[in-house]
Amino acid sequence: MSTLMHMASTKSTVDHLRNIALFSECSTKELGLVVKNSSERVLKAGTIIMDQGQAGREAYVILEGSATVKRNGKKIASAKAGSVIGELSLLDQGPRTAAVIADTDVRLLVISERALKNAIENIPVISRKLLKALATRVRELDRAHFG
Repeated sequence: MSTLMHMASTKSTVDHLRNIALFSECSTKELGLVVKNSSERVLKAGTIIMDQGQAGREAYVILEGSATVKRNGKKIASAKAGSVIGELSLLDQGPRTAAVIADTDVRLLVISERALKNAIENIPVISRKLLKALATRVRELDRAHFG
């Protein structure tokens, strides 16, 4: 890829991230760091993005397209452009808690464990946003389970 095309692709990805809650308070420089330490992947509709029970080595940001989240074969959620998926396994090194299957062709930003740790250590707002997102999930589960 030419340098000019790479710069345009990086800017496009930074613009996508700016509209995602996890990254919305990051500076352009910080977003550039996230993109630089990540990679992009395009998958066809029907492709398993991640499988329940497998070890998680990457988190994903859906930049374009949509996917279905399934636990034990049952649909539990939909993920669309802007969704961050797979981050729990990176944070606790546990197995994937759900499978995610592409409904449409998807373009993903792939964030490795090393890249996520680097972002958490160097971009404090990401740590705060991750904690807030996890707290929200715990509250939702608590409400669903205990009322």
